[in-house]
Amino acid sequence: MYDEDNPIIEDVVVEKTSEGLAKLLPSIFLVGPMGAGKTTIGKLLAKRLGREFIDCDHYIVAQTGADIPWIFAKEGEEGFRDRETRALEELTAMPNIVMATGGGAVGCEENRKLLQQGFVIYLEASVDTQLIRTKKDKNRPLLQNDNPRATLEALYQKRHPLYQEVATIIVPTGRAYPKQMVADLLEILAKYAKEHA
Repeated sequence: MYDEDNPIIEDVVVEKTSEGLAKLLPSIFLVGPMGAGKTTIGKLLAKRLGREFIDCDHYIVAQTGADIPWIFAKEGEEGFRDRETRALEELTAMPNIVMATGGGAVGCEENRKLLQQGFVIYLEASVDTQLIRTKKDKNRPLLQNDNPRATLEALYQKRHPLYQEVATIIVPTGRAYPKQMVADLLEILAKYAKEHA
């Protein structure tokens, strides 16, 4: 007997549908400011689509053997951004992935062109949301100052138009739980796949 409230049946049906959907989509790249939820949403989305998830910042750390604050301290932001571009050249060429970028990846025109090879989701977050989510994170070199709010506001003004430029879709964050956001994204991705089949 079919019981529509049975979560096991629901999970199996959803997983099969999502993996079938994954075959119809290009690689998916998440952009947005620090604290927008790119890694959290990216991991959940990748799992639902049966795809590999890659965090670009973690990829850079694995390639260099050094954490991001160390790279910033030794090479400056420019040195880190050069490494980021090289990483994006490799990652955007990989098929069938879900990738979270660093918040500043869109600052370089070359990076924006690389990102547009896939389906780009801009996770838009208010400065208040960013502050709440990043206040205890010491792994964010740009926020290690006396006024992180001013830094985040300045970065938002500078980067928001660039996120919009590369975005296939824009999704506000901070209103829904991550699992609900992913469910909503899967609906959007299904519609996109149908329109571009």
